[in-house]
Amino acid sequence: MENFIYEYYISPIWDHSGYNVVNTITYAIIAIIAVYLLNKIIKKAIMIDENFITGVMAFVLFGSTIRTVTDAIGSGIFQPVSPVHEFVLNSHWWDYGYLTVTPGIYVVTATLLLVSMTILHRLKRMELLPYIGLALWLPHFILLIPFMQYIIYAIPIIFMAFVPTLIAYKYFKNRIFAAIVAGQALDGAATFFAIDIFSAITGIKYFEQHVFSAAIGNFGGTYFTFYLLKTCIAFAAVYLLTKEKMEIEDKYYIAMILMTMGFAPGIRDILRMVIGG
Repeated sequence: MENFIYEYYISPIWDHSGYNVVNTITYAIIAIIAVYLLNKIIKKAIMIDENFITGVMAFVLFGSTIRTVTDAIGSGIFQPVSPVHEFVLNSHWWDYGYLTVTPGIYVVTATLLLVSMTILHRLKRMELLPYIGLALWLPHFILLIPFMQYIIYAIPIIFMAFVPTLIAYKYFKNRIFAAIVAGQALDGAATFFAIDIFSAITGIKYFEQHVFSAAIGNFGGTYFTFYLLKTCIAFAAVYLLTKEKMEIEDKYYIAMILMTMGFAPGIRDILRMVIGG
């Protein structure tokens, strides 16, 4: 049993080998249960509206960015260019470990989110949630700025995500639903550009760590297939949401989960690419 746990759960973290079928299915089951329980917890106390979703996305931004800081440290790109950077390196708090990679980073981010939500709910100031998320995110983003030597390559990725997002907004007339397409298209575009284009231009090799995403890319011979598929599925999901007869808060909760599934890996992939990590 110990060998099984080490081979499928612990070794992929320390070896940077990515995901396998076993841990992918396990994490997916845990995520589904967590999403269900979270909905039960917050639905009675908190209104799931545009401001709340913005706050959650700010925490997603934070989680993806701190994950990139860990990537930068692990690859040796993160250097002591300032006293703050030197402190980060010497503290070893951001080093590659269980709490700074999947699934640990999701637990850390979710814990900070829930604590913030609890405090703001008691203070009746839930409108401040986005600012707390941004306050956690900004210092980590600033840490990465000195190493963003490939930032110009983010432009085509953003463009590839912007076009279907604009179409979605024009068609569905709803920013939350359009953001579902934005998140999924961003993830697909970042994966395609980093693996197929950026790697060829710079010689910095990237590979897809997720089992099913890798299978799609390999099957199509290009990760542009992955980008198209994610974007089309996002449009289909939004269409079904608009037709489904359920309360708007339930629709927004599902939308928030779908956004997170796109933005979390997409933001991390872009940040990692622009620092060459």
